[in-house]
Amino acid sequence: MIFPIFFRRLTILALLSAPLLLNAGAARAGVFNPETFTLANGMKVVVAPNHRVPVVTHMVWYKVGSADDPPGKSGAAHLLEHLMFKGTKKMKPGEFSEILARNGGQENAFTSHDYTGYYQNVAVDRLKMVMELEADRMTNLAFTAKDVETERLVILEERRMRTDNDPAGTLREHSNAALYLNHPYRRPVIGWEREIRALELADVMSFYKRWYAPNNAILVVAGDITAKQLRPLAEAAYGKIPPVDLSPRARPQEPPQAAARRVTLKDKRVRIPAWSRSFLSPSHGAGDSKLADPLEVLAEILGGGATTRLYKALVVDAKLAVSAGASYSPDSMGPTGFSFYASPRPGVSMEKLEAAMEAQITKLLKEGVTKAEVARAKQRMQAQAVYARDSLRTGAQVLGAALSSGRTVEDVESWPERVGAVTLDQVNAAARAVFKEGRSVTSLLLPQDKPQDKPEDKPQENHGKNKGAKQ
Repeated sequence: MIFPIFFRRLTILALLSAPLLLNAGAARAGVFNPETFTLANGMKVVVAPNHRVPVVTHMVWYKVGSADDPPGKSGAAHLLEHLMFKGTKKMKPGEFSEILARNGGQENAFTSHDYTGYYQNVAVDRLKMVMELEADRMTNLAFTAKDVETERLVILEERRMRTDNDPAGTLREHSNAALYLNHPYRRPVIGWEREIRALELADVMSFYKRWYAPNNAILVVAGDITAKQLRPLAEAAYGKIPPVDLSPRARPQEPPQAAARRVTLKDKRVRIPAWSRSFLSPSHGAGDSKLADPLEVLAEILGGGATTRLYKALVVDAKLAVSAGASYSPDSMGPTGFSFYASPRPGVSMEKLEAAMEAQITKLLKEGVTKAEVARAKQRMQAQAVYARDSLRTGAQVLGAALSSGRTVEDVESWPERVGAVTLDQVNAAARAVFKEGRSVTSLLLPQDKPQDKPEDKPQENHGKNKGAKQ
């Protein structure tokens, strides 16, 4: 499974922004209040206790993703994720999943640019069994050239469904490649088709032996367990696995950008046109990271719902669009994007919609946001995620994603204080620092063989919304 890259409101990043509400002057309150320890072989262990039900989410995160694919071999990380469900030296292909299913468990896996993760949801009394199974495939994976070919065909079909047969998916892939001039984020997580077809057994096995090791992994367990209870289980299952010599995650860096780009896709299958503009932006892991929290607040002000600035201006007031908003995800190791997006109402030309959105961006840069908007956005951001701790999987997801991307437990736990401290001046300064034309990509998804300068007709019904998601 490909883990989405352009997350929307309820994403891992949004969940990373999932504190308990803090009253002014209240004592420091944690988000998940995890316990941590490290095994002798270097494997980091994080426990997020939640004793509501006798169930746990067990996750192993590897600090490697598609951005670490060797040049010319895009898709290697994702192909390996699929092959992890084949057999080991001890287990037959599919036996892992069969055992888990017999014990009432659920499982899946995901690949992103920065990490790869595997998880199981099981009753707490089955945790020891799951840990032994997961530890086995950390170093004893056994797959053949036939397995590689079988999973390659599965992935190529996945690519056809997600990208090749979906105009919006195709446009996202091309727009992402245009946003990054040199950074490996420009490559799709799933890989380019030609390079997927060229991957061989040796390529994937080399990737596995290089990156899959306890000292490059993070174990996160959330649910009805404590660190004291988990430690002996972790030491028995994972502690005996020897570490490996890890080479640095050397990634090409993004050069300065000075030219705006424009990507247009016309396709007869398009029913609802779409417009977006993404600005290359700093994240928590790259660039001027102190802008990340203010930009997150700004994204909430602009596109956090039906009462926020862009939706109100373009959908409610001007009645030019069926959807409009903004998104920003700062949790990556490398640079990220701050995106504006909208889809026109039937009868509204793309040119008119784009001019209206550009007017909103110009107004933002000239006048800024207001103190009241900042206060409401921060309140919403905290309120939206107040129940995040109730979910067993949320804590494991958030903590694993943060640690796998170079952040710390303290970064997660301090989020409420940081967002609460964001000021009006910081939000306006962040907008002016990031929204520079030469660092942007404008993307248009248009129906084929239909005039775009069509005059506005009478309002039509069946106005659908089109809010795309990252791949």
